[in-house]
Amino acid sequence: MSTSRSTATATMPLDTPIGRLVLESDGDVLIGIWLPTQHRPASGTGADAPPVLKDVATQLEEYFARERTEFDVPMELDGTAFQKEVWAELTRIPYGQTISYGELARRVGRPKGPRAVGQANGRNPIPIIVPCHRVLASNGIGGYGGGLACKRALLAVEGVRA
Repeated sequence: MSTSRSTATATMPLDTPIGRLVLESDGDVLIGIWLPTQHRPASGTGADAPPVLKDVATQLEEYFARERTEFDVPMELDGTAFQKEVWAELTRIPYGQTISYGELARRVGRPKGPRAVGQANGRNPIPIIVPCHRVLASNGIGGYGGGLACKRALLAVEGVRA
């Protein structure tokens, strides 16, 4: 994930059932979640994290405890207009449900573009909250930036077997 920001960012580690996540904020909004396989070091311990990161951590803990099915997080997604359109559509996939890359392409008006939406999906800077793990290939689970074991674990939290 790369951002075009010139402001300093804060990070916070969060240990979860899928491994250590690193949450990133510009101080006011969430701008990134780094999955365990992405090996992003956290610059803080969490105690000194901005309130937005502490709130995100609480909401993620509730999600993993199966106490939360929707997120209410101030966030900013850095990407192209097309990527932002795909990411916005991802947030409309309900908890515990999945769609195919082809269906996602249809929903964003690109019925012949499942590969393009797959690439946008793969560049999602805020996985889990923007639930790219809920998109599956038509012939199986498909890929995931955090690895297939992580994708399966996230889907299992939501009661989906893949």
